[in-house]
Amino acid sequence: MRIKRLYIFLLKTFLPLFAMTFGICLFIVLMQFLWKYIDEMVGKGLAISILAEEFFYAMLSFVPMSLPLAVLLASLMTFGNLGEQSELLAMKAAGISLQRIMKPLIIFLCFVACGSFYFQNNIIPLSQVKMWTLMYSIKNKSPELEIPENTFYNEIMGYNIYVKKKAKNGQLKDMMIYDYSRGFNNAQVIMADSGRLKMATNKLYLILTLYNGEAFENLKDQGKTISKESVPYRKESFKTKEILIKFDANFNRANESLMQDRYIAKNLADLRRSIDSMTVDIDSIKRVNAALIYNASYIRSTGVQLPDTSGQTQQFAPLDFDSLYQAQYPGTKLSLLTQVRTRLQGVRMDYQFKSLQLASNEKEMRRHHTEMHKKFTYSLACLIFFFIGAPLGAIIRKGGLGMPVIISVLLFIFYYVIDNIGFKMASNGRWEPWQGMWLSSAILLPLGAFLTYKAANDSVLLNADTYLNALKKLTGQRLTRKIEKKEVIMYNVDYQDLALHVNALKQHCNTYLSTHKQWIPYFDFWKQGGKDADAEQLLAELELVVDEAANSDQNLVLNKLMDYPVTNWYQLGNFPNNRVIPWLLPLTLPVYGLIMYRRKWLIQDIRLILRISDELLDMIKK
Repeated sequence: MRIKRLYIFLLKTFLPLFAMTFGICLFIVLMQFLWKYIDEMVGKGLAISILAEEFFYAMLSFVPMSLPLAVLLASLMTFGNLGEQSELLAMKAAGISLQRIMKPLIIFLCFVACGSFYFQNNIIPLSQVKMWTLMYSIKNKSPELEIPENTFYNEIMGYNIYVKKKAKNGQLKDMMIYDYSRGFNNAQVIMADSGRLKMATNKLYLILTLYNGEAFENLKDQGKTISKESVPYRKESFKTKEILIKFDANFNRANESLMQDRYIAKNLADLRRSIDSMTVDIDSIKRVNAALIYNASYIRSTGVQLPDTSGQTQQFAPLDFDSLYQAQYPGTKLSLLTQVRTRLQGVRMDYQFKSLQLASNEKEMRRHHTEMHKKFTYSLACLIFFFIGAPLGAIIRKGGLGMPVIISVLLFIFYYVIDNIGFKMASNGRWEPWQGMWLSSAILLPLGAFLTYKAANDSVLLNADTYLNALKKLTGQRLTRKIEKKEVIMYNVDYQDLALHVNALKQHCNTYLSTHKQWIPYFDFWKQGGKDADAEQLLAELELVVDEAANSDQNLVLNKLMDYPVTNWYQLGNFPNNRVIPWLLPLTLPVYGLIMYRRKWLIQDIRLILRISDELLDMIKK
């Protein structure tokens, strides 16, 4: 079957944008990772190859997160460009529905979603293990040795070094060293005029050579074996002194087996096996703890055993502790209370430890659950974001990187916040793991279906004028009439007949104002179904006058017609004549109040019609 040219055109339009947006999104996420862990990497003298390797593994790990945002942005730009250039309108005019236009991209993104799942299940565990193992090694790497001037440098474990000035030849001037490598009780303070610091050839030690100085050593520990009159410190003067400091400057890779048992290193099958084994372990721990609590209870341990009448179970009758306690001497009572308190504290600490251990195991199992569901939710998010981005692009009809980027960022932030809320709830055990991890999909999927339906029916959902007009109607700020002079007039205006119609309109307005008030009684309003037949007839008569006078060739008359108000807005609609509706007070009162508020503007408009009609009659007479 030959692929249609339209499908090829859509794929050629979408794929370059998708590749570009995916690269941009992956770069943004990678930069976020860099800013988060930049303090762990900078200042340690790491080779470029080590940093490049870490960024490569991080880039692989962030591919599933970048795909949904790239799909959203690319679909918005694609359909926005098609709408802005009227290509989408041409396709619809040719009888091609929006669903059919989206069909090739839906098929392509189904393959992308399946590829994302395969990538998460097989590639991500390997990249995650390597990334976090390498990050652990980087964190444990000693910082690059660079002692600043006029600042205490404490990056060497057990030492605090102060240098007042550094010479160009590398010599350090006016040095002060606090050596607490053997503990604060054996601290040593060294002051020297100058010194040099160099690394040993094996990069495991620092050699600090000091010149012309003094050393003060605390002898507090040694003072335990000498008399109290002895001086508790030692002073040493030297011309040259060398200090060997342990400082491992090599980069040592950690063993990847550290991360092999974590959830990040497991695919779907491994996660399921781990969850099953952890469930069995947790259930067995709970049974053991329950048995220990029962066996340690006072009824079990101190109760009086009764004869077993059934021959199957043992029965225990509780002792009367109050009577036994009251029979003791006061000293014995105090001793018993002390023993009980000590034992209760021990029992509480024991079970607190057991509960913390059990909570840790349950949290680890929940983390396995969330990791398993994440493999599905990130894949499904690619399709969900397409069904949001494509209809939005078709509705707003704006291409480029302006409006689509803003909408994409806002939608992705909303998705990210909802996803994190669900993840936190699932990790803390407040929700089931599947509820927390599928929360974002459950919220965005109906949104995508709604937008697709609106776009397929050419809705004005995101048309700003629609909401502005609704707001103007609500506040009484109506639209103004727009009447232009016709180039070709089919029927000339009979001004005498027009004057008769305008006078009839005036008479009808005066009659309405004299017989109707702004407020209609509540039950009368619902009895007539919210309708006002007189007002509807008056407004229809106004429109007839305007239509007749619009054929005039006089600019003054046409301008005056535009002063007539637009009055087709004041009524919400027709309501059924039902005797039950007026008694639904909590629901019907707001509707009644809104329509009465609009009737206020209706009365004002009728008065305005009277004034404009008088002015129009004066023009006609002239």
